[in-house]
Amino acid sequence: MDRSWWKIAGGLLVVAVVGIQFVPVDRTNPPVENVISAPADVDSVLRRACWDCHSNRTDWPWYSRVAPVSWYVANDVHQGREHMNLTDWPTDPEEARDLIGEIGDEVESDAMPPTSYRIMHPEARLSEEARQLLIDWSMASGGLERLPDDLPGRNR
Repeated sequence: MDRSWWKIAGGLLVVAVVGIQFVPVDRTNPPVENVISAPADVDSVLRRACWDCHSNRTDWPWYSRVAPVSWYVANDVHQGREHMNLTDWPTDPEEARDLIGEIGDEVESDAMPPTSYRIMHPEARLSEEARQLLIDWSMASGGLERLPDDLPGRNR
């Protein structure tokens, strides 16, 4: 092949890579509405392993600003928040119980945190003790702390 073809192809690739950096990506953290109420040891694990994708307090890493990785990261966070948001926790006791049950199911099946997240965030890897803590908490009475005249799982 002609060398000029490779130069043109390389130049177009550079223009494309630079150009996609200007595609807007929503990396906002909406206001915190209602934080889940959990025992301190459980809360610590949730914040370390789940908070970035399942809360409105995402710590956006540097690579979340580099396309096309930024698109993947932002999509994961938005989907995670949509499915379960630990800082926009439901006030309906039944819905809260169901979500806490899902936490245990996902952790027990090793689906959460996802492998792709654990690779880049070693602190999110759950030890067997941390996994069992979340599973036990989720199974015990729906995992909810009950206070008189308060909605289960709601931190006021």
